[in-house]
Amino acid sequence: MDLSKLRAPKNANRERKRVGRGMASGHGKTSTRGHKGQGSRSGSSLMRGFEGGQMPLHRRLPKRGFTNIFRTEYTVLNLDRLVALNEKELTLEAFQAKGYLKRRGELLKILGNGELTTAITVHAHKFSKAALEKIEKAGGKAIVVG
Repeated sequence: MDLSKLRAPKNANRERKRVGRGMASGHGKTSTRGHKGQGSRSGSSLMRGFEGGQMPLHRRLPKRGFTNIFRTEYTVLNLDRLVALNEKELTLEAFQAKGYLKRRGELLKILGNGELTTAITVHAHKFSKAALEKIEKAGGKAIVVG
């Protein structure tokens, strides 16, 4: 490789399109807007998804389901992730320090995927039945916070 032969990739240094600068530029007269019509007028802006008066796709498609605005969102963690941390006691502050909880006040639920061999104490807002069973079977404690 020779540094004196380095070149920018193709089309990397393309000049910007200068419209309305005479017929010789190729972008003169109508300035690439075409003749007449809504798009040719000044101040023209259409809503996103506008299809020229045809019913837009987002209104043609059927709406289904229901979004519950009062739903409580939980950050979920499996037991195998807890085992990887190699700690005896896991509090909410510890989870936040490790980066599992992004914001303060975020809710945490522990799920039972994975095997637990050592006794650990886990503080969380919720536990699945399988997780609770496995933690107590290993000799640990599952403490429900709040």
